[in-house]
Amino acid sequence: VLLVRNKKEFHALGSKCPHYGAPLSKGVLRGERLRCPWHGACFNIRTGDIEEYPALDCISCFKVTVEDGKVFITAKKKVLTLPAVTEHRQHLGLGMTSAFCILFQDLESSLRVKDTSRRCLLNHNTMLLLGGGVAALVCAETLRQEGFTGRIIMATKEKHVPYDKSKLSKEMHLKAEDVYLRKPEFLEAQGIEFWTEKEAVSVDFQKQKVHFMDGSSQKYHQLLIATGSHSGFLKVPGADLQNVCTLQTPEDSSKILELATGKNLVIVGASFIGTRLETAEKSQAARLPAPVWDTNGSSILPAAWSSSRAACLGFGWVQLPFQMLQNKGVKFHMKTELCELKGKDGKVTEAVLGNGEKLPADVVVVGIGSTPSSAFLKGTSMARDDKGAILVDLHMQTNIPNIFAAGDVAAFPVALLDGDRSSIHHQQVAEAHGRFAALNMLKRGKELHTVPFFWTTLLGKSIRYAGCGKGYTDTVVKGSLEQQKFLIFYIRDGHVTAAASLNCDPMVSLIAEVLYLGKQITKEEAE
Repeated sequence: VLLVRNKKEFHALGSKCPHYGAPLSKGVLRGERLRCPWHGACFNIRTGDIEEYPALDCISCFKVTVEDGKVFITAKKKVLTLPAVTEHRQHLGLGMTSAFCILFQDLESSLRVKDTSRRCLLNHNTMLLLGGGVAALVCAETLRQEGFTGRIIMATKEKHVPYDKSKLSKEMHLKAEDVYLRKPEFLEAQGIEFWTEKEAVSVDFQKQKVHFMDGSSQKYHQLLIATGSHSGFLKVPGADLQNVCTLQTPEDSSKILELATGKNLVIVGASFIGTRLETAEKSQAARLPAPVWDTNGSSILPAAWSSSRAACLGFGWVQLPFQMLQNKGVKFHMKTELCELKGKDGKVTEAVLGNGEKLPADVVVVGIGSTPSSAFLKGTSMARDDKGAILVDLHMQTNIPNIFAAGDVAAFPVALLDGDRSSIHHQQVAEAHGRFAALNMLKRGKELHTVPFFWTTLLGKSIRYAGCGKGYTDTVVKGSLEQQKFLIFYIRDGHVTAAASLNCDPMVSLIAEVLYLGKQITKEEAE
């Protein structure tokens, strides 16, 4: 239990963040908001309700009394397990609500599922959500939490319920079921229909109907497009050879892990997914006997990559992940490009670079950026940018009535960019989009208010990033890049617009909270 004193009031809460179990005692408290030190999730200390993502659930709250200068916390030691509660409610013919579960809240769990409304068959309104990621998931759950009793349909071309995509490159040995964010039973209990392998191919704006690849169609009253993004495709000879892979699904992760065992692996591009993939494979090497796992890793960086990535994160900071991986035996081929993939018997065997160098390649993983998955809207009146991202306002509303967009597929006004639209492919941002889309599908008139928060793990080191550093002109560095303990402030127009850190928790969470509150940090204050 975490005991919080705010002015003269005491509050008792679950001590761990429901996301990855971070100790909230090391977080940041501002007013009645408690922010997780690791990934920036925020909770209200009065209610335990979640106010910022990436966590999906609330934290527990316990009764606090003060008598004779002593603080007492009241909670039950042990509870009925959730399945038992569910079965009990179903036996009574009642729909399960989290409010009932709270009656049995115990000291062993920091997690609390928020209260939800129940599906009412008399309500014929249909909310159709295209996409099976976190944006659509949070939208669906928020609709129920905010009292919507009509029909909610999530339709995705994937085979799985929403899952934690960050683990595909970090913990490649896990099964798909191990990374599910919600089990199918949970969605069913919430009255959320989940359609798998259901890909949208067109939308009839006039009839408010979506057509799917299998020939079926579905009408809607409100539509959310949260179809995400997909990996960029190689456009070189040999790109269609076997064992040339992208990493997008649990199946891709398992396949790459299996194919790369004892083989020569080439990663095209140096995105964070690519560096995490190299890290995951090296970490596997430490756990498996050398004869079983002996991957030789190479990463090819396009000539334009260094300048573009440095423009966002700063040149010195960009070099750090490379140095860490080089120390573990990963070879980087800088400022060159892949010209051709050669193969034998239909399988890739060699990667040919622009400088003539040839790399042995039993497996090639492509990580060269991503493209919004909005091709099914091509030729329509839906407003999109030159990359295909759907343009939305702060209500997540598109230019078409009753249609909203969220997540990677959307370009939205970013406060830290003075309202300019941008597409930010972060889990936390997608979840925030989903919540505000749901609120405005319910006509609540709520404007998006969030600070982008990104994290990754590299060789056991956790890197945090908050804000939006696009267009920064200066940096202030605290600590040492060489010693892998630092905090970097990104400055634009004399003020901090983003921060990144390694081994400096909870500083990025603190800066995120300051930016969230609309306060400015000057360069002088950062120094």
